[in-house]
Amino acid sequence: MVLFQLPSGMLSERFGERILLVFGLVCAGAAYLFLASATGLAMIALGLILAGLGGAFQHAPASAIVADIFRDTGRRAALGVYNAAGDVGKLAFTGIFTLTIGVGIAWNHTIAGYGILALVSAGIVLMVLRRCKIGGRPMVDPTTGKAPKVAGWGIRDRNGFILLGLIVFLDLAVQSGFLTFVAFLMSEKEVPTGLAALAVVLTLTGGTFGKFGCGFLAERMGAKPSLILVQCLTATGIIAVLVAPTLIAFLLLPLLGMVLQGSSSVTYGTITDLVHRDRQSRGFAVIYSVSSAAGIVGPIIFGVVGDQLGIAPAMLAMALAALLSLPLIALLRLGTGKDSAI
Repeated sequence: MVLFQLPSGMLSERFGERILLVFGLVCAGAAYLFLASATGLAMIALGLILAGLGGAFQHAPASAIVADIFRDTGRRAALGVYNAAGDVGKLAFTGIFTLTIGVGIAWNHTIAGYGILALVSAGIVLMVLRRCKIGGRPMVDPTTGKAPKVAGWGIRDRNGFILLGLIVFLDLAVQSGFLTFVAFLMSEKEVPTGLAALAVVLTLTGGTFGKFGCGFLAERMGAKPSLILVQCLTATGIIAVLVAPTLIAFLLLPLLGMVLQGSSSVTYGTITDLVHRDRQSRGFAVIYSVSSAAGIVGPIIFGVVGDQLGIAPAMLAMALAALLSLPLIALLRLGTGKDSAI
């Protein structure tokens, strides 16, 4: 996904978002069917790579479609709903998989079912978007016979886009780090292993509601005030969970999850303020690539801190990282930059 998200955004400028979304679903569906018949580690690895390729052709094109439809009003709220829908899918499909395994259905049968569902969904998406005339090839200039092009990458504010990338990197590093190590924190609070793992589910559940609500919050308050608020609440919430008694810590986790993950709905909605309309798929692809990389790097960095100093200092480092984004947010200018030459 990290490797192919940027190419997906660039290709959509030539072929349109619709065909790439369908390609991603077909690729993912074929990958799941391949996984269902895998007989060794090499085949499983290949199937996962193909599934990641299919997933890479989902985020940027779909986000660009949503942003384009709601470009006049309600853009951040719409992207927040889209962002939250992804989490609902993750929780639902993971839960279904767990239940089917629990009742004795072989894992490869469930995976094959997911593959078939992805292929059917590809056909539905193609028909619906085509009928609604959404996500097609870029319009062609009748005088030249070519699609109008925006110079370079279409970034309106180069410094602002770099700042947004840094904010997203810190934000997603903290998210992934906390979700990786919150179960270890609960274990240190002498919570049984099974219940400690529940901490991740509670945080993710809160995050789903947060991604939904923070988009609307950004519509009402504006992007910068919303980001400042959620980052301050994230740092405060991490410290509160760290020092609180076990029961209170568990009760705080869904609330922390709301701001910990809800911030992404605000940052993703900000991309359209900094990138030209004809280059939005590319802009989304860059930021999604940054977030995917942060999801890999974050747990490693905080894991090293945890190994060297303990889980409590690692959690404090996450809270500090959330606060480090505040000066970057303060420097962010929205809607004021001119098209850059890059």
